[in-house]
Amino acid sequence: MSKAATINTVTINKADIISGGMKSYKQDDDSIILITRDDSTFRAFDGKCPHAGADLGTGLRCGNRVICPWHHATFDSSDGALLEPIATTGLTQYQIIDNGDSLTVDTSAKIDKQVENDKLTDTHTIIVGGGGAGFMTAHQLRNTGYGGKITLVSAEDKAPYNRPLLSKAFLAGNMPEEKLLLGGTDWASKHDIELRLNQTVSEVLLNERSIVITDEKGDNNKLTAEFLVVATGAEPKIPPIKGATLDGVYTLRSMDDAKLIKAASHDQRVVIVGTGFIGMEVTSALAQSGTTASITVIGQDHRVMGNIVSETVSKALIKLHKENGVEFVFDASVSEIIAAENTTDNNEDNFSQVSGVKLANGEQIDADIVILGTGVAPRIELLQNTNHPDGVQVDEQLQLRDGVYALGDIAKAPSQLGRMRIEHWRVALQHGMVTAAAILNDDNVKSLQERIPFFWTMQYGKSLRYSGHAATPDHGILMGSPDSFNYIEYYFADEDENTRASAASSLERDKELVAFSELLRQGHAPTRAQINAGFDIIEQAQALSS
Repeated sequence: MSKAATINTVTINKADIISGGMKSYKQDDDSIILITRDDSTFRAFDGKCPHAGADLGTGLRCGNRVICPWHHATFDSSDGALLEPIATTGLTQYQIIDNGDSLTVDTSAKIDKQVENDKLTDTHTIIVGGGGAGFMTAHQLRNTGYGGKITLVSAEDKAPYNRPLLSKAFLAGNMPEEKLLLGGTDWASKHDIELRLNQTVSEVLLNERSIVITDEKGDNNKLTAEFLVVATGAEPKIPPIKGATLDGVYTLRSMDDAKLIKAASHDQRVVIVGTGFIGMEVTSALAQSGTTASITVIGQDHRVMGNIVSETVSKALIKLHKENGVEFVFDASVSEIIAAENTTDNNEDNFSQVSGVKLANGEQIDADIVILGTGVAPRIELLQNTNHPDGVQVDEQLQLRDGVYALGDIAKAPSQLGRMRIEHWRVALQHGMVTAAAILNDDNVKSLQERIPFFWTMQYGKSLRYSGHAATPDHGILMGSPDSFNYIEYYFADEDENTRASAASSLERDKELVAFSELLRQGHAPTRAQINAGFDIIEQAQALSS
């Protein structure tokens, strides 16, 4: 007897779910149904997070917030609406038949949530930048009722795509290009967004809410709108190293960069300069691809991701990389990238002009290609006269001035944790949500002051997650074992027992990290004393949210 490809109905006992709780039900066809309950009211949703397919039932429900355990996308328990990225859409909701003591969910009967785009119909919004912040602004505007014209201008030749996956699955060869496109291949046309690719914005006229686009011939085209959103992102920092401009030296920021690195690294000796999370992700991805001749990582410090995790966690990550064939040179700086002879035995041009790197101590390391993971700088040239070189100061709605918004990697924005510029993908998406709400004057959407930074890094299939922001990871409390990839570590500004944690990192402690994030968001992060006393962080997060 053959199994049906799709299961349309499932019956659930009401008593299985407590009021204020939720439960997921995995089906034989690999689908998941999520049920939420509030007193006698039950609701049914697609239980897979739309971002990466996590089972939402293994996450946490805190009040009306259903939080994904993997990347902390958050949904409203009453209607599935998106409250927090990293997902970009809400949950599909299903109709329920009440049978008395049981419920029947019909997954073929979806509750229609069609949005009427009838707000600000006579206005125009221009968005400069096709990264996460620009995409999310346009996406949210359309999905929350904006009926005006939207023009998104991007210097890239591709529609907005998922940039964090470049240094993870894409570089490792585990994800095709089309899967990276945000919203799918027809996103712009589906949402009635004018997508202008390969466009160079030469000038931003803030007082006029205008931009000037210069084409290849040098001709200028001026566009003016009621709302102007500048989200130009960041660009890699190129350290002042002799030979840094040679062919064979790469940075990773765009999809084209990733493609070049994939092609160039085959059977080559690869040197990676930098031990931050981008450098370590690239290392992991290339090691997993199994196509390089060797990989050597050079770091100025004695540990990896030293400004993010403690030395204990760092040592566990180093061990993991070494087990995958990676070599490290620590406490070292590169003084020169050495040029090679530009001919082969056949007198043809080499693919690379690099033969190695020279360290400050005189040591030389052979290399065919060099990848610089040495940080990024905000692209603020178009706003040069507005603010500090480390970012554009905006208010909690990302507004620079009336009708003008600056967001994403260029924005130095206020938050619970102070005014700062944060180069995390989720933060960029948060900025887009907040900006869209500000344009629509929607007071129901949380401001930046009520949102928490979050990022994750994937290395060799291990997902290290980080919530909050800490100036240093060296005042931490470690629980669990990083060597076995099961831990949570809380970070504090000092050693005082009454100081509240400002950040935490974890591996395989998903619910605890979600709970910490919720407490941090509410201003109730645990103190050092509470953690040391055995504080039940999950119970507290749920109690404070009820």
